[in-house]
Amino acid sequence: MKIFRPIAASCFALALVASAFGQKNSLRITAVDVEGGQATLFVAPTGQSLLIDTGWDKNNGRDADRIVAAAKMMGLSRIDTVLLTHYHDDHIGGVPQLAERFPIGAFLDHGERISSDPNDTSFLANYRKLLATGKYKHFVVKAGDKLPAPGFDAVAISSNGAVMDHDPGASSVRKAPNPLCANVKQPATDTQENGQSLGTMIRFAGLKIVDAGDLTSDREYSLVCPVNKLGQVDLLIVSHHGVDWSSSPVFINSIAPRVAIMDNGAHKGASTSVIDTIRKSPRMEALYQLHLAPPAGSPNPGKTPQQGPEHNVPEAFIANTSGTDGKNVVITISADGTMQVTNGRTGDTKQFARK
Repeated sequence: MKIFRPIAASCFALALVASAFGQKNSLRITAVDVEGGQATLFVAPTGQSLLIDTGWDKNNGRDADRIVAAAKMMGLSRIDTVLLTHYHDDHIGGVPQLAERFPIGAFLDHGERISSDPNDTSFLANYRKLLATGKYKHFVVKAGDKLPAPGFDAVAISSNGAVMDHDPGASSVRKAPNPLCANVKQPATDTQENGQSLGTMIRFAGLKIVDAGDLTSDREYSLVCPVNKLGQVDLLIVSHHGVDWSSSPVFINSIAPRVAIMDNGAHKGASTSVIDTIRKSPRMEALYQLHLAPPAGSPNPGKTPQQGPEHNVPEAFIANTSGTDGKNVVITISADGTMQVTNGRTGDTKQFARK
């Protein structure tokens, strides 16, 4: 990866993060640390907001509190749209606590839960109970739909096990075969909720941002093979917390992100193979981790364990090192397409020019 000149760094972390949020005509994004779940908050230049997932239900509403704190720092008094990628605890569990603490306008989801998923259904039941109150707008989004999220130019790249046929925002439909697909076989079909993820691509200032939830390698393959429907991406929220069920080399190298944010936890995600694949991808400039990846031999539920500190990014690109948590990664994209990424632990801000 390339090394970038820091714009600012030191103990003035909070002030620097706040100043990044103050930029007008910018898309502002906070990857909230929810300890290996997901909660990514987007605020458009219009002030309208989109939250992708709500973290866990654990720890007395810790994740909801962290989301609310981030929302208030970004100047919000409500979250206009909450998009739930799929029905697992680390993505949907925090819905009731968040709704108790902060106004929400609408919910988006992929529809019915896949019946073959063996995981706990109580979190979905809690969400359905909230919808049944009639207080919120609710939309089921299909692959290829424009997201009903005011303020955002966004399309669903995947939903309910399907992927979009083509990018409706592209100037022409991509038809040329993707040469990276040669000799690559489609992985076996995922039969759990991960593969049902409602994935999103947002356009802003000529850039493309992709957040696919926990979308698995089989659906990723369908997005880039035999034709790359996404093209090259500027900012990637790494799928599935960096677990190696996702982020296959053919997918990462096809979309070739310039900056990537991995919402792993201290004991979850950040498989060595995924970190290595992203760092070696052809246009990669910086990979950020929300946590120092778990060391060899530590619990890393159901996933490939980390193989040592050499497979983490440098500490300047990690929001939470050993003994810290709750620090976020903040991204500001200006109207000219310049990206600024701030590490909430250090206040270090790095700038990435549009290419």
